[in-house]
Formats: sequence, structure tokens, C-alpha cells
Amino acid sequence: MTVEHSDVGSGPPVLFVHGSPGGCDQGELMTRFLAGSHRVIAPSRPGYRGTPLTDERRTPAQQAELALGLMDSLSVDRFDVVCWSGGGPSSYLLAAAHPDRVRTMVAIAAVSTSYHVDLRRRVGMAEEKLLMNRFGTWLAGKLADSAPSTAVKMLLAEEGDLSRHEVKEITAQVLDDEEQRAFALGLFDTVTGPRKRGFDNDMHQYAELDLPLGDVTAPVLLVHARGDADVAYEHSTYADQRLPSSLLVTLEGGTHVSAWLGPDAGAVQAAIREHLGRG
Repeated sequence: MTVEHSDVGSGPPVLFVHGSPGGCDQGELMTRFLAGSHRVIAPSRPGYRGTPLTDERRTPAQQAELALGLMDSLSVDRFDVVCWSGGGPSSYLLAAAHPDRVRTMVAIAAVSTSYHVDLRRRVGMAEEKLLMNRFGTWLAGKLADSAPSTAVKMLLAEEGDLSRHEVKEITAQVLDDEEQRAFALGLFDTVTGPRKRGFDNDMHQYAELDLPLGDVTAPVLLVHARGDADVAYEHSTYADQRLPSSLLVTLEGGTHVSAWLGPDAGAVQAAIREHLGRG
């Protein structure tokens, strides 16, 4: 079993399941705020970076069992799960199938039901696929290095239904905050390079989903911005209505990355740490 992963920090174990696209590097970046209090294990899902995509690893259910196998190989019995975006389906399935292993779950802007792509998102997906080839990887790195303000503006405009004024205002806040600036510019590296096979598989698998949310007995913290332009806010309201034990934190306005970028990030991360402490 080849599963590329990072294993950082010490403390209660957390499995972080990345988005579409993503990888173990995205997991490391997105969980920096947990580094001082938790051991974070972040795999690359099949088709991303160094984890091969095979016929036995295509479905969210298969990927859930693969993640569990990784935790077994690391001798981790009970653990928390944190997922973002396209990491939602396999995370919900893992929690539903193995309630004795998953203590708590945090689903950040996570896919919870069939994911259908509108015209705007098709344009965004075309841009994401461009970033996955060699030229796109070079271009993204060049932009982040030489024009950080432009890079952050593009990111926020793509990930949220924001006005120009809001994009400008949040961009200024991000650039003035050392941690948020590093996150925003680092995020480009976690969606470029060898990730296309995993991304294409996710889009195929997520077109029709019927997840057993009612079987998830672990307490789930849902975090979602109403202005999310990537995964609609309704994915989290859908999950909240069906999960036996859940709390939905709604961010007014915001983007797909509001848990890390913008004025709400600090409060969201504090809420996540508090929720994980319940495990």
C-alpha cells in the first residue's frame, strides 16, 4: 500500500483530508494552526502527488478505507478527522463506517452531496487544470513571487462571491497579516503539479453522491461561508439537517478559504481547536 503522507507534530492524532485538487502538502499548510497541539497525519489521496490512482482506489468509500489503513499502519487507534472541500465524501464515509475509530469530525466547506458544476465553476476548473501542467506550475510560482497582491486578489475573487471592494479590502488584510500572507501564497503550490488524475477522478465520483450522513455518530463541526463560490453553502446545511450530532458555523459573505484567509479566520480556527478538544 503506497500512500504518500506527512506526519507532523505531537499530541492527539488528527487525520486531515485535503480538497480537490490538493495533497499532503496542502494538509501541512492548512493545519499549521494545529501544529503546536496535535499530531497531524495528512495523506495525499489517490491520483494526487505520490499516491497512485488504481481501480481499487477510485471511489470515496475505497479512499476512506485506504485512509483507515494508513492510520492502522501508523498504529493510531482513535483519531479526529478534519476535511476541506473535496475531502468531504471519503471523510463522512470513514466516520460512518468506523464510529469506534473517529472521535470527532470537522468539515470545512466540505462536499456532502452530489457536486454539480455551474458555468462559473467550469471556467475555474479549466484554470485549475492549467495549473497542473508544467507551464501552469511555473506561472503560479512566478505570480506568487513577483506579484503577491495580484495573486491574492485572484484567489479571493475565484473562491468567493465578493464585490471588488470586498476583494480589495480582504486582500489588504491578508497581505498585512504575516501568517495569512504566507498561507495565501503557499496555497498555490498545493494545487499545481501532478494532481490532474486525482482531480478528474474526484469530479467523476462526486457527480452523484448519496452519503450515509445519518450513520455518522461522531460530533461534527461544520464551517461554511455563504459566499463560497466553489462548494455551495447548501452542502453544509444539507449535512447539518442529516447528521445526528452537528453544529454549523456560518460565515456571512466570505470565500471557500475563509477558515484561513480574512477577518473570520482566527475565530474559526479557535472553534476548530475547541471542537477537537471534545474528543
